[in-house]
Amino acid sequence: MGSLDTKPDTCATSAGDFQPLNADDVRSYLHMSVDFIYDYYKSVESLPVLPGVEPGYLRRLLQSAPPNCAAPFDIAIKELREAVVPGMTHWASPNFFAFFPATNSGAAIAGELIASAMNTVGFTWQASPAATEMEVLALDWLAQLLRLPASFMNRTGSGRGTGGGVILGTTSEAMLVTLVAARDAALRRSGSNGVAGITRLTVYAADQTHSTFFKVCHLAGFDPANVRSIPTGAETNYALDPTKLMEAMQADADAGLVPTYVCVTVGTTSSNAVDPVAAIADIAARFNSWVHIDAAYAGSACICPEFRHHLDGVERVDSISLSPHKWLMTCLDCTCLWVRDTHRLTGSLETTPEYLKNGASESGAVTDLKDMQVGIGRRFRGLKLWMVMRTYGAAKLQEHIRSDIAMAKVFEELVHADDRFEVAVPRNFALVCFRIKPWGGMVEGDADETNRELMECINKTGKAYVAHTVVGSKLVLRFAVGSSLQEERHVRSAWELIQKTTTIIMKGKI
Repeated sequence: MGSLDTKPDTCATSAGDFQPLNADDVRSYLHMSVDFIYDYYKSVESLPVLPGVEPGYLRRLLQSAPPNCAAPFDIAIKELREAVVPGMTHWASPNFFAFFPATNSGAAIAGELIASAMNTVGFTWQASPAATEMEVLALDWLAQLLRLPASFMNRTGSGRGTGGGVILGTTSEAMLVTLVAARDAALRRSGSNGVAGITRLTVYAADQTHSTFFKVCHLAGFDPANVRSIPTGAETNYALDPTKLMEAMQADADAGLVPTYVCVTVGTTSSNAVDPVAAIADIAARFNSWVHIDAAYAGSACICPEFRHHLDGVERVDSISLSPHKWLMTCLDCTCLWVRDTHRLTGSLETTPEYLKNGASESGAVTDLKDMQVGIGRRFRGLKLWMVMRTYGAAKLQEHIRSDIAMAKVFEELVHADDRFEVAVPRNFALVCFRIKPWGGMVEGDADETNRELMECINKTGKAYVAHTVVGSKLVLRFAVGSSLQEERHVRSAWELIQKTTTIIMKGKI
C-alpha cells in the first residue's frame, strides 16, 4: 500500500447509481482537468526537466492493488499532482532541448479532447463518415501547404485523385505499411509464387536512417542480410550518397536479387542530414523500386517556401510521411502518410469481413482507412490536425517554424563565438550538433568523455535537458529548439549554463 492511499473504508453504492457519462460529472471532471492543465503550463518552466526519481518510485507512492470502492475525482487529481508530476520528464518545458520536440497547442488539445469524447471508431466510411472525410480533408490541406503533387491528393480540383493519405500513430507504422506494399509488388514483379521469393528482395537506407527502419524491415519479413545500410560521411554531410546507392543496387541486381525499397530521410535524427530526393528517385526508378520519404521531423518546415526545396523530386517517389506531433503543434499521436497510388497500399492491407461490408465501401466512392493501416480500429485523429490548421492558418504555422529556426541560429552563433566549442555538422532546420573540442593534447576519446560529462552535468541540474549522438565516430551533443513554450531567453539561458559547466569541467581537468 502506497503512502498516498485514499481508499474509502466502505463502499456506499446502490443499484443504478453508476452513471460514468453523467453530463454534470463530465463537466465537473473536465473543469478540474482543465484547471490542472492550466496550472501545469503556468509552472512547467520552473520544474526540473528531468525528474530525480529512481525506478519503481511510483508504486511506492500509489496503492499497489486496484481500489474496490469509488473515490471523488479530485482524489485522482491530487495523486496526479503529488505522485505523477514529480516523476515526469517535461517535454512541454521550454528548457527541453533533447531529441526532437513534441509540440502542442490549445487547438490540438481541444481537438483531442473532443475526439476522445465522441470516441468514434472510424474503420470504414460508414462507421463514421465525418471522421473519415475530416481526415481526408486535413491530409489534403496539409498536402497543399507542402505543395505535394496532385497525385498524392485524395481530392483534386477535377475530382478524385489516384493517391491519398492516412493518419497513423508513428513513422514506424508508415514505414511498415509501405514496406509491405513494396514487398508484395516486388514479389509479383519477380514472378514469385506467394512469399517464396522474399529471400531475394533487398532494401536500402543510409546508416543515418532512423533505427525504426531496420526494425520494421524485420517485421515485414525481409532477410536481415538483405537490408543494406549504406555508409555516409562528412563529404555528403552524412546524407545518402546516390553513387553508393547505385553501386549497391546494381550489385544486388547483378547477383539476381530484387531491389525493392529505398528509404530517403529529410532530416535525420542524429544530425538533420537531408538525403537528395530527386537523385535517389532517379536511381530507384531504374530498378522499379519503391521510394519512401521519411520527413517525420523536418517535413513540417517544408510548409515554408524557403525550405520546400528539400522535397524537390517528391513527384517521383511512391510515398512520404511526416509527423505533425513533432513540429506542427499537433499533439501525439499524428503521423501523416501519403501515397501516390492508394491501390498499391490497399491491395496489401485490405480486409473485408462480412460484417464490415456496406454499400458505400462496395461503390468504390470512398476509401476505408482501415485498409491503409495495420489494424482495423482507429481513432478520430484528423480532428486535432484540422483544428490546428483551421485555428492558426498557414501564416501562423510558418511563423512558428521560422521562429524556432531563428532561435537555433542564435544558438549556433553562440557556439561559434566560443573557441572551446565546435559545430559538428552544418545546421539544418532547428537542430544544432556541437561539442567541446579536444584541447591541451587531449585525444578524441577523451574529448568524447568530456562531452558526455558535460551532458550529464547539464541534465542533473534540471535546468536544461540535452541529448547526444555519434556522428563520424565522434560523440556530439544535440540541441534541438522547438518546444512550444520556448523563447530566445531559454536558449540563451541554456547556453550560459553550458558555458559555466564547461568552465568547471575544464578547471577540474587541468
